[in-house]
Amino acid sequence: MSVMKSDMLAVPGAHIYYEVRGTGPLLLVSQGGEGDAGRTGGLVTRLAADHTVVTYDRRGLSRSTPDDPASPLTMETHADDVHRLLAALTAEPAIVFGSSFGGLVGLSLAARHPHQIGTLVTHEPPAVRLLPEPARAGTERVLDELEETYRGEGWGAAFKKLAEITGSGSEGREPDVELPPPLSKERIANMKFFFSYDIPAVRRCEVDVADVAGLKDSQVRVVPAAGLTSSREFFHFQCVQELARILGTGVAEFPGGHNGPTTHPKAFAVRLREVLRECP
Repeated sequence: MSVMKSDMLAVPGAHIYYEVRGTGPLLLVSQGGEGDAGRTGGLVTRLAADHTVVTYDRRGLSRSTPDDPASPLTMETHADDVHRLLAALTAEPAIVFGSSFGGLVGLSLAARHPHQIGTLVTHEPPAVRLLPEPARAGTERVLDELEETYRGEGWGAAFKKLAEITGSGSEGREPDVELPPPLSKERIANMKFFFSYDIPAVRRCEVDVADVAGLKDSQVRVVPAAGLTSSREFFHFQCVQELARILGTGVAEFPGGHNGPTTHPKAFAVRLREVLRECP
């Protein structure tokens, strides 16, 4: 098992906690939902066998403390945090794997700092501005309902509704998989922060069709990815379909559903290595 090293990085308006494991090409993992640096431990441990894997607590989660916790957040701020983290760790283009919210962070980073990424594997990112009407309007209504549930019934009801929307669950997971720990005080705080600040950031995210089209002429190889068992009606899947259409590529299928990185770490790591080997 590789040794884990951790540190803090000062960025404008916050301090970002991060962890580094393994040796080899640098691979940054950007987690989905309220996941922090430890969320996909089973996947990260396997990837660290032949990569230098970097995970981090997103601004506002766990150990990454913003100077002003009440200040609104944007996806561009999250992308800038990753930009500064990568700049502190390497001068070479990195591999970035992002799932769900983390996949949208990766797209935002690629649009603004393409020189920092060699390959971006973005797994079901909620890139709402890529959707044509009426799919975009439908997605906005879903997000409206989610935010209304959080405001009216609290994080527990909102978490349940989000799981229903995404089809996320642990059914069909790999044997002996390590699932996220029970809802500790820290995870509940992360959940509240996610619904209060990160869901609104998704809606305000500026990544659009022109940004994605521009990536075709950059050095970044973008791999749109989706779970084999993800609902084809789920707006995250529709977003990744649009991403692939704009880029003129296919959608790489990965084991499991929207939560595949957590529920199928062994098979997911195998598939991710296959996708990375296909890189020119």
